[in-house]
Amino acid sequence: MRRWNGWGDDSVTYSIPASATRFLENLIGPGIPPKENSLQEVLTSVPTSHIPNHPLVSTNPVSRLLHARGQSFVDWIELRGGRISTFPQGVACPETDDAVVELIDYARKANIHIIPYGGGTSVVGHIDPIATDTPTLTIDMSRMNRLINLDAHSLLATFGAGVSGPDLEAQLRAQGYMLGHYPQSFEYSTLGGWVATRSSGQQSLRYGRIEKLFAGGKMETPLGRLEMPAFPASAAGPDIREMVLGSEGRLGILTEACIRITPIPEREDFHAVFFPDFEHGIEAVRQILASGLSLCMLRLSTTNETITTLALAGHENLIGGLERLLAMRGLGSNKCMLLLGFSGKSSLVRTNRGEALNIIAKQGGVHVGKTFGEQWHKNRFRTPYLRNSLWEMGYAVDTLETATDWSKTPLMVEAIETALRSALGELDERIHVFTHLSHVYPYGSSVYVTYLFRLAKDPDESLHRWRALKSAASQAIIANGGTISHQHGVGIDHRPYLSAEKGPLGMAAISGLCRQFDPYGMMNPGKLVA
Repeated sequence: MRRWNGWGDDSVTYSIPASATRFLENLIGPGIPPKENSLQEVLTSVPTSHIPNHPLVSTNPVSRLLHARGQSFVDWIELRGGRISTFPQGVACPETDDAVVELIDYARKANIHIIPYGGGTSVVGHIDPIATDTPTLTIDMSRMNRLINLDAHSLLATFGAGVSGPDLEAQLRAQGYMLGHYPQSFEYSTLGGWVATRSSGQQSLRYGRIEKLFAGGKMETPLGRLEMPAFPASAAGPDIREMVLGSEGRLGILTEACIRITPIPEREDFHAVFFPDFEHGIEAVRQILASGLSLCMLRLSTTNETITTLALAGHENLIGGLERLLAMRGLGSNKCMLLLGFSGKSSLVRTNRGEALNIIAKQGGVHVGKTFGEQWHKNRFRTPYLRNSLWEMGYAVDTLETATDWSKTPLMVEAIETALRSALGELDERIHVFTHLSHVYPYGSSVYVTYLFRLAKDPDESLHRWRALKSAASQAIIANGGTISHQHGVGIDHRPYLSAEKGPLGMAAISGLCRQFDPYGMMNPGKLVA
């Protein structure tokens, strides 16, 4: 069963080895396990719903609680501490486009706000009802999840937008195809959510971000249906599809999405390489990209992330052997790990791997085979469960991300990490920060930062710590010319910083677009723009 106040299936636990616990205690101090409220305790805070009856709308308190929050730090504080101040007044789970239209019409006539809900995995507040006198209806799209059409000649597939990542891939693989979009939230996030937040998958280097994969579809808006035909390319004015990408539920509800698919590759390999330092790793990645080699992933960790990854892995004998091997090859305490992914025909995988490893060797990289790469691939969707375990020990872990060009990337990493480490100086709290470049492009890279800090006894103090950290990092991103979000979207948490990126005229254009499709202001208010 899915956890109501944390990540994932409640039968899955991420065990933290004793050595990793000692590692954390030495870095930031011992954690204090927080007091948490039970499901029954939190349910007592769900107010009575007063919205008009509708056969498709449930006002059940459990359903309303389970749809009240996502996976952001603020959401966890409110869920686990029983401090939720706003709930949807109702939850609906439509199964057809006509049902979605009916629900939008019902909400408009009853003066009710609508929040589209995919998998509930947002980490920036996309699905949280805002504080207002107007009631909220959450529309859960999970029942609109079937494969509607597959065009093998055109490599297009149309799905209900509520399909989750695993179900989408399973339905495609049964016919010999795949999408290849694997965000870390893959286990629960949905196709519609990926489109609405401009998601990026772990193997985007080959398969592309969701804007490349999203070919068209249908959206139900307060003013009617928006149809987006799938063309290989078009010069017919502005792309309506691009308006829907990243719209975060402000324009309407995506009910169908047509996506570009690919045949299942003959072979897929993941390898690990270690460099003397981060700078050599960056140069190798840039040269691999410039060479035109076909890889599906390049993921470069900083020294701090490399140290943390090895410390949390356990397997002390294996890690000890690796450390000795790398030391013999001249790699010391500044070493950095690069994970490489190759997919396609076996002959091309071998060729691309050989060429990539030649470039890596010229930058002092040491290839250590497939063990670490395959372990990462096997456990990549298990990593989010670590957050549950750390929280129960008294540690908070959060992430943030940006993207910038190559000339600014090293400075951006340094600026964000410095801002985070010093953000709680007045409290004498230490922050452990580490970073990787997870999505790389010929012209720049994403920068994905993870930070750990201690939870306070008082949830308000924990929230104060997080806000100080988030604000410091966000300001560093803006000051150094990065986007406020490379893959998590805007939601509530990033909205204060969006104008620095879009400018006054750009913000006015986005607001005008929202009004054009939703003149009643009923669609997911408070997210993306005011």
